[in-house]
Amino acid sequence: MRHDILADMFSAIKNAEIVGKSHCIVKPTSKLMKSILEVMKKEGYIVDFKHIENNSGGMIKVTLKGRINNCRVIKPQHSLKKNEYEKWEKRYLPASGVGALIISTPKGVLMHEEAKGKYGGILLAYVY
Repeated sequence: MRHDILADMFSAIKNAEIVGKSHCIVKPTSKLMKSILEVMKKEGYIVDFKHIENNSGGMIKVTLKGRINNCRVIKPQHSLKKNEYEKWEKRYLPASGVGALIISTPKGVLMHEEAKGKYGGILLAYVY
């Protein structure tokens, strides 16, 4: 029984990157997972992803780029204000300008650089 499908997605991606695979399969899926993968694709961490529908929740085939060193979901999810981004960058990212925090904002799922100073939100995950 799965308790956290976001954590399962990030661990599948990270394990496939460590082994050196070119793609991985993530199942089951959700709209939030697709939004996070879209942001990761836009930032260049993955090449592409494709949703494949089946009768048990669907699955996503993620084509990897080999650029991810670490990616994790942040538990517990913290609420943050638009002026608190530096505190969380120092806590979760290895250095300034390296990696990205993934935030759920009123304008959708964004990387922290896009949301910094404009929107508050909920901290979902990090990737570098």
